[in-house]
Amino acid sequence: MKRIGYVQISSKSQNSDEQFEALKGVSKLFVENMSGQTTERLQHLQRPVQHLQRPQHLQRPQLKAMLDFICEKDIVVITELNQLSNKNKELIKIMKDILKKGATLEVLNIPRCKGIEDENLRKLINNLIIELYSYQDYQIESEKQQVKERQAKGIGIAKKQGKFKGGKPKYEFNSPKLQQAFKLYLEGETEDRIEEVTGINKRTFRRYREKYNIYRDKKILKKKVGKIK
Repeated sequence: MKRIGYVQISSKSQNSDEQFEALKGVSKLFVENMSGQTTERLQHLQRPVQHLQRPQHLQRPQLKAMLDFICEKDIVVITELNQLSNKNKELIKIMKDILKKGATLEVLNIPRCKGIEDENLRKLINNLIIELYSYQDYQIESEKQQVKERQAKGIGIAKKQGKFKGGKPKYEFNSPKLQQAFKLYLEGETEDRIEEVTGINKRTFRRYREKYNIYRDKKILKKKVGKIK
């Protein structure tokens, strides 16, 4: 059994030193260089370091190298989950790939996923994390679909009422900004907050809501107002 570390270095990251310090006890460390830094700062680890600056034509070669390297019963150690990915689907896939190799994942900033000696318990917790993120991803996709359905319904009604006009609107119906604004509105956010987040003027947004008949449940609004109080 080996403890294999994986870390990404980014020019935007302010905590690289802390990450290296947290991973200094690993048998082998894979470093994904996103900033062009050298390995000099890693010499204090006194461990074999697999280090490669990220080529433009490859997507995280050190992640692939780490997944190819790990064996059964190995433990992949990271400081936090977003070191693997900040996208749910990709994170789920990488975690499944680790488990398929017979290895497990230890996440240092998750107390219940740190320092577990029992391999079966580590696997159980890894699978629970996968299930949690799978459900979260399902919820996100479901919310997006609901917004699209409401938009399509609103467009249909607008056409029947003659409110649907030709010409190119300022925002397309599937514009990410407009979809985000509709989502925030349906969740109970205020018009001021929606304008602040999306940049869509309050009056403009009202016209789009009226045009596509986007209305929110009063229960959601009451719940939101209650939280603000």
